[in-house]
Amino acid sequence: MIKSKYNVIGVMSGTSLDGIDLAYISFEANDVWAFKIHNAETVSYTEEWKDKLSNLVNYHIETLKQIDEDYTTYLSEIISKFIEKYQLNTIDAICTHGHTALHQPEKGLTYQIGNLQKITKLTGHTVVCDFRVQDVRLGGQGAPLVPIGDRLLFPEYDYCLNLGGFANISFENESSRIAFDICPVNIVLNHYCKKINLEYDNNGNLASQGKLNLSLLKQLNTLEFYHQNFPKSLGLEWVNSKVIPMIDTYQLEIKDVLRTVVEHIAIQINTILKQNAKASVLVTGGGVYNTFLMNRLKDLSQNKIIIPSEAIIEYKEALIFGLLGVLRLRNEINCLASVTGAKHNHSSGIIHSY
Repeated sequence: MIKSKYNVIGVMSGTSLDGIDLAYISFEANDVWAFKIHNAETVSYTEEWKDKLSNLVNYHIETLKQIDEDYTTYLSEIISKFIEKYQLNTIDAICTHGHTALHQPEKGLTYQIGNLQKITKLTGHTVVCDFRVQDVRLGGQGAPLVPIGDRLLFPEYDYCLNLGGFANISFENESSRIAFDICPVNIVLNHYCKKINLEYDNNGNLASQGKLNLSLLKQLNTLEFYHQNFPKSLGLEWVNSKVIPMIDTYQLEIKDVLRTVVEHIAIQINTILKQNAKASVLVTGGGVYNTFLMNRLKDLSQNKIIIPSEAIIEYKEALIFGLLGVLRLRNEINCLASVTGAKHNHSSGIIHSY
């Protein structure tokens, strides 16, 4: 039944492996969509799960299937504890992205673990999930999926920029929403921080002390991906095959790697933003807390950089996956062909009814 009000839990796990983001949200459909985030939190991964998830691309498919079973159980437990903690009694659906194990859309392949039917039985609620598979079958990239939420929930901004494992951006171009991945961010920065037993570079302090390596910077900026037309998306496989080996050939101190990668990120983002100088840019994601990165971006850009509330910074993706689930329940478009390159707009996602 189509309703005007929905209460859902949005669940997101990104490539940066910060943890599982959960948000309990109310949506209301009138002339425009309105929302309110009531409760939200991030549940950090155990070291065991971090290790498993960071190596998913290396596992045989049979091993992946077992990890999928285990992760679905683990995710269900996290969601159930969230429901119990906040005593959530009114839930129309749990809308979850799962966690990306493989993403090779050029081969017609995308696989998100944690979306199995048993998640419904274990949580006791209807679940909407597996949003990417249908798009890839329709010839799309299966990513990014957030832009429909940018259009419907944040229409007042010219650009919506997210700094997570990767930087991705979305904006209106005439009557079409355009979106694509720009470059890696935390997926690379955190990789090198872990080599010195740090989870991340707090405020970008280490990077700010590093020395810029111009040769590496030039080589990073000439990666083929940056010259491709959108739609385009990035995955861990690309980082492991193209970026990490390139950086490692230089044998630099970690702080110098971080300094150079931050500059690379700022340059690649500004390459996009400068096409519409002075436009407003809503910036979200964990990268917002990297003060040095944000300062370098502001130094290079003439745009109006807007940092929203903490809830939006940290939970925008969980919020939008909640919306994707609601749109799927209503059988309305939640995946844009102009963004992914699919044959047509569509309503994507599997509904596991309880």
